[in-house]
Amino acid sequence: QVQLVESGGGLVQAGGSLRLSCAASGRTFSWYGMAWFRQAPGKEREFVAAINSSGGSTLYADSVKGRFTISRDNAKNTVYLQMGSLKPEDTAVYYCASRYSDDATRYATRYAYWGQGTQVTVSS
Repeated sequence: QVQLVESGGGLVQAGGSLRLSCAASGRTFSWYGMAWFRQAPGKEREFVAAINSSGGSTLYADSVKGRFTISRDNAKNTVYLQMGSLKPEDTAVYYCASRYSDDATRYATRYAYWGQGTQVTVSS
């Protein structure tokens, strides 16, 4: 069983930055691909970014490419999402997810474990 706890969300002005963290339980964190998804009010959950087990391969949604960076620290069992040049349309609940495989994927159905989410609100 893997437990994921997100933190770092909050209210920020457009153009600002935030760093989200996701702390994972379990000694095998370094084996698994991780990802961030988000869900805005009235919209479906959407892929944001993913990273493979070693951190050497990443994927990004086109809407965040060049503004967000996903990274991980396997010694700390933590994955991060550095968000910059934030826009009001980035407002959403951000979820961390973990999968059994070591690669990165943008498909939500391939992730087995999910955190409770952290709210990010970007004001204009």
